[in-house]
Order: sequence, then structure tokens, then C-alpha cells
Amino acid sequence: MLSTFVIALREGLEAALIVGILVAYLVRSERRHLLKPLWTGVAIAIAASLGFGAILSFTSTELTPNGERLFAGLTSFIAVGLVTWMVFWMKRTARTLRNDLHGKVDSAIMGGPISLALVAFFAVVREGLETALFIYANFKTVGAASSATVGLVLGLALAIALGYLTYNRSVKLNLSKFFTVTGVALIVVAAGVLSYGVHEFQELGWLPGADTFIWDVTPWIAKESILGSILGGTVGFDTTTSFLQFFAWAGYLIAVLAPYLSKKSPTPVRVPAAV
Repeated sequence: MLSTFVIALREGLEAALIVGILVAYLVRSERRHLLKPLWTGVAIAIAASLGFGAILSFTSTELTPNGERLFAGLTSFIAVGLVTWMVFWMKRTARTLRNDLHGKVDSAIMGGPISLALVAFFAVVREGLETALFIYANFKTVGAASSATVGLVLGLALAIALGYLTYNRSVKLNLSKFFTVTGVALIVVAAGVLSYGVHEFQELGWLPGADTFIWDVTPWIAKESILGSILGGTVGFDTTTSFLQFFAWAGYLIAVLAPYLSKKSPTPVRVPAAV
């Protein structure tokens, strides 16, 4: 539940802020008549993201056991790669995000409403598709799908609420600190997803050491237990963890957290102001 909550909150707020920047720019520049194509692009992006999530789930259920392991492993590795790229992308581009979006809107307006809808679509769908893939991969590491779903819904709801309140300046949120903290949380969750992907490939026989465990705590913590699900979904803990899983998990954390937490911090993201 906690891991899906963090994923939905972080990615949802990023999308909400992007939409807020686009809307605020049109409102301030007295081009409210262009809000309809903008919201159309946003709506299509959301629908595409939901459809992508449904396709992932349907595909997984239709595969053979080995096919499902392969699919789960591949999606886990792809999700980790995308999330890693995105947290560094936000760290790097936060300084210029607002101006970049304004420039894209100005260029799109010259091409008409459809061009503006496409700008909104691509700005939001990037976050949506990444979120759908990462949440799907994270769901595979969580034993209780119901609690993970609750975390997903709560995270998205809070992200939308915070995005709206920030846009209206009803609340003041230190976005630089928020994205740094949630970025660390996403990296920790991604390490768990990576470990899960390694496990699936070991089960397929594509990676060695499936039965060479660094620990086996199943006599004390069952895989299907609440504690096991919580630890698995948040920090990637597995009651039977192989040496290869552990080294992949620890190596990823060290290799990614060190540069992410370096002193080269971006200027805090500017929040769009409502008119």
C-alpha cells in the first residue's frame, strides 16, 4: 500500500503541476478559449495510460507460467530504467520546466487547437505511461493487491488535491524538498522491483543462483503475510532472497542514490499561480 501510494503521489503531482502550468499560462495570457483542446489532450492521455495499464494486466493473465515470468521480469527492468531516468530528468529540468512548457504552448498555438491538444497529451501521457508500468511492476512484488489498490487511489487523490491547492496558492509546498524525498522513495521501490525482476529471470533459468539464498526467513515471516507484503512492496524485501537479488538491489541503490543526492541541486520548481 505504501509503495503504490508514494508512486501515485509523486507521479500524479508531477502530472498535476504540468497541467497547472499549462492552464495558468493560457489563463494569464487571456486565451481561455484554448482550454478545451488542452483538457481534451489531458483526458486522452489519462485514457491512454489507463488502457496501457489494462493491457499489461490482461497480457499477464493470458500467458503461460514461464511466459508470465518473462513478461514480469522484462516489465520490471523496463520500469526501473524509466523511473531512474525520470527522477534524474526532473532533477535536471526542474529549473527550466515552466519556460519549456510555455515555449511549447506558444509554438502549438500557431498550429491550431489540435497542436495544443497534442502538447498537453504528450506532456501528461509520459507521466501516465511510466506510472502505469511502474505500478504494474510494483503490484507484482506486493502480495495483497487490494491494499496496493487502496494506496494507488489514495495517492492519486492526494496528488490531484495538492496540485489544485498549490495552483490556487491555498497551500505552500516546498516542491524541491518534496521531489527530493519522493525521488529517494521511488528509487528504493525501484530497487525492490529490480530485485523482483532478477528473481523472475532466475526462476526461468536465465540467471544463476536461484536457490543460493543470502537469507531464508520464511519460518518467521510468510511470503503472503501482511509484514512480508509491506516489506516486499516498499524496500523489495523477499523472505527468500538470493545473493544475486541482494547484490542487484544494493548495487542499484548505491549507484543511483549517490549521484541523485549529490549537492548539484536544481532550482525549486516554480508553481503556477491562479489568476
